[in-house]
Amino acid sequence: MAKKKRDIPVFEHPIIETHCHLDYLEDRTLDEVVNDAKLVNIERIITIAVSAGNLDKVLAMTQANETIWGTQGIHPHDADEYNDDVEAKIRENATNERIVAIGEIGLDYFYDHCDRAKQRAAFESQLQIAIDLAMPIVVHTREADEDTQAILQNFVGQMPKRGVIHSFTSGKSLAEYCLGEGFHLGFNGISTFKTAENVREIVELTPVEKILFETDAPYLTPVPYRGTVNEPKYLPFIAEHIASVKQVPVEELLPQVWKNSMGLFFNT
Repeated sequence: MAKKKRDIPVFEHPIIETHCHLDYLEDRTLDEVVNDAKLVNIERIITIAVSAGNLDKVLAMTQANETIWGTQGIHPHDADEYNDDVEAKIRENATNERIVAIGEIGLDYFYDHCDRAKQRAAFESQLQIAIDLAMPIVVHTREADEDTQAILQNFVGQMPKRGVIHSFTSGKSLAEYCLGEGFHLGFNGISTFKTAENVREIVELTPVEKILFETDAPYLTPVPYRGTVNEPKYLPFIAEHIASVKQVPVEELLPQVWKNSMGLFFNT
């Protein structure tokens, strides 16, 4: 008989889901996903744009449910799609009050789905959008620490707002650079994996004032539900684990991370 998994913990203080892909959760309705998240005190959910094909879809989701907010941007996997028309769409949609950041943007040299020069060009163009619109950024970087830092160094002085390096799995050098420049680091279910000691080392060195929680649903489901489809409702497991790594009570950490999320994305 299979061992029953732990119930999802419910904490008194609300939690903000700063990074997921609600349009990829195709087996459940939007209301079902949001309602399950609310039952475990997830207060707000930010769903992330990644491609030309889901810019409008993400925006529509933010209009359909008051719990959902969104971003606009082209992921490095889809950098081939980036052109003047796509840029114009990002700029137009990003003026909506329910859009809180430019992203998911950055570099991915692990999969290399797109030519690296195109990835860098799309990243730089979207950093300029963030500068022009005074919005924070949501950055994806994988096996591209040096180029990510070099590009950020060229733009950070012009950025009215910083942003988050999401799903942080990069090295200590990039972490220290980004923290030094005022960026937040986003941590998700990877932090709960047995093999992710490198991520937990970054959690340890990250000030609590710079930590954000995310699921990256439907990917990277945290232990003990690893192997199933991820959803925002599993965020409390991540919060609990990060608190244990930081050696602070979870109910002490939650108000600070909530404040971090509100300050970065909601100007409060």
